[in-house]
Amino acid sequence: TGSSDPYCIVKIDDEAIIRTATVWKTLSPFWGEEYEVQLQPGFHSISIYVMDEDALSRDDIIGKVCITRDVLAEHPKGYSGWMSLSEVDPDEEVQGEIHLRVEVLGSQGSRRLRCSVLEAR
Repeated sequence: TGSSDPYCIVKIDDEAIIRTATVWKTLSPFWGEEYEVQLQPGFHSISIYVMDEDALSRDDIIGKVCITRDVLAEHPKGYSGWMSLSEVDPDEEVQGEIHLRVEVLGSQGSRRLRCSVLEAR
């Protein structure tokens, strides 16, 4: 139909911790949602999956981005910008990008992740 019903799932080390609202019938969703969650001391990566909600069957994965602990360490003030989506299924072609702001707050003993899922295209 030329449009999707996109939403995002944020996972820390493969554990889903955040689900954004669904934006209906668009290829350029705007979420503007900000979340803050506790981070386990030994976390490895944060993955953001862009999904297409489907009422009649399983939701489709449009694409994902993965931000490793090392990448976050290289950006002590946080990362902000557009990131290209990569495929989850190697047989699927993925086009699109997502605008994120990701920041680790606090000290080693008590770290929090602030994640802003802004928009996609």
